[in-house]
Amino acid sequence: MTLRHDFGRPVALPALLDWLDDGEELAFIDIREEGPYGEGHPLLAVNVPYSLLETALPPLVPRAGTRLVVLGDDAAVAARALERLSVLGYDALYFLAGGIQAWEQGGQPLFKGVNVPYKAFAEFVEHLLHTPDIAPAELARLIEQQEDYILLDSRTAEEYDRFHVPSAISVPSAELLYRFDDLVPSPDTLVVISCAGRTRGIIGAQTLINAGVPNKVVALSGGTQGWRLADLATVRDDARYFPPLSARAEKSSRDRAAKLAQRYGVRTVDAATLGQWQSDPERTTYLFDVRNHDEYLRGHRAGARWAPGGQLVQSLDKWAGTRNARIVLNDNDGVRATTTAHWLLQLGWDAVVLPGFDAAQASSPPPAPLSLPSVPVIDAATARQQLDAGALGLSADRSWDYRRAHPAGTRWVNRSRLTDALPVPVEPSAEILVFAGQGPLAEGVARDLIAAGYDAKRVAGKPQEWQAAGLTVQSSPQDPSDAQQIDYLFWVHDRHGGNAAASAAYLAWEADLPRQVADPAVAHFNIRS
Repeated sequence: MTLRHDFGRPVALPALLDWLDDGEELAFIDIREEGPYGEGHPLLAVNVPYSLLETALPPLVPRAGTRLVVLGDDAAVAARALERLSVLGYDALYFLAGGIQAWEQGGQPLFKGVNVPYKAFAEFVEHLLHTPDIAPAELARLIEQQEDYILLDSRTAEEYDRFHVPSAISVPSAELLYRFDDLVPSPDTLVVISCAGRTRGIIGAQTLINAGVPNKVVALSGGTQGWRLADLATVRDDARYFPPLSARAEKSSRDRAAKLAQRYGVRTVDAATLGQWQSDPERTTYLFDVRNHDEYLRGHRAGARWAPGGQLVQSLDKWAGTRNARIVLNDNDGVRATTTAHWLLQLGWDAVVLPGFDAAQASSPPPAPLSLPSVPVIDAATARQQLDAGALGLSADRSWDYRRAHPAGTRWVNRSRLTDALPVPVEPSAEILVFAGQGPLAEGVARDLIAAGYDAKRVAGKPQEWQAAGLTVQSSPQDPSDAQQIDYLFWVHDRHGGNAAASAAYLAWEADLPRQVADPAVAHFNIRS
């Protein structure tokens, strides 16, 4: 992959490998869409698809001076990405010379899937710490015979509401230790932790074990996917989560968290230290509030982003894209932050706890919007008139959203493959209207078309608004084709639709990750017993 050097400097593979291990801040960003990324990427590369680059990357890499390496498979797309990042203010931009092909040709491994380091981490935890589990059939027997057990679902509340194993109580991962004594009053009760697959069940169970609860704790093997693969039915019933915490549970959770912090070296910092760190132009500091979302909405520390603690451990690359940055975890009393931090430390991150916040900090203004080149926007009624007059309509929605609903006559386009959707020839003077229910997708496509000399505009609104303006909205279950859906990773997502083969393959992939990674040190893991 050859590339202009206008907005970034090339880095050769040996130098990049050194950077990944030198302990300095580095954002290693794979700009390919989710499909090709999920079919094979470097272990420590964070996926920020070019289709959402300007909106998705700044929260992940908030410091403009961060050393940032772009990885791609198309020289023209990589060049545009570097230019866009330069406009956003990033000034230490690099690209891997030769792109993903150079990584492969250099003998470096590629990993299938998403959130790979964090899922691999859980598998290493299970292998090294011998986290116990329970088979779905055995749990089904306990449920049927009404044995002394409790089943805690460690997924998000939204996942729980969609379906769960019968008798499960929703307790997202970071809440497990916090609410344990209210949920499990007897030390003789068997505690079973469930998730969607393996990761959060293992981490949730081992969290309670690490914290020294008196009960036997096990993970449900395969989670809800394993349950369904055993021909057992999931259910939907009333959500049961986030009751008021009793004084007894509050005290015991603090005591156990304090012991956990001492055992794993979790540090606590104060607001003054946070302020000093946040004003340091040479180091990135992330501030995450790990309480439940309702608590966060009622008030949170200024500048804190909400990030469920259990989700951080499973998929930190959705929130933090700069390796070797500081992570400050905030909650009301340190319990949920400590349980999260003790795992992030073992994942190789510099994580600390900041408990509490002042009432005066409860209203946190949103960050100032980034200064991006403006894109003309028109409403749906105007778009209908212009389409009738011969304008070309494009839809930049996600491919599965396009299949469900798009304005009749519009062609599907992904920003990373922009020329694929343009009929040949297209006169530079032709009007091009870009639709997308997710506005940033349309803005990115329109911005690139304008940069290429076309008269492009974004159409505001969503399918129901387009339809209300007189546009015909239609579905196309086979268009784009599966092969064209570069923004969709089939073997990961199909399991959510009840595809048993996809679920079995996914669980096998998770369990095999330690073999693929081979050495935990490669991923900078430091798992402690």
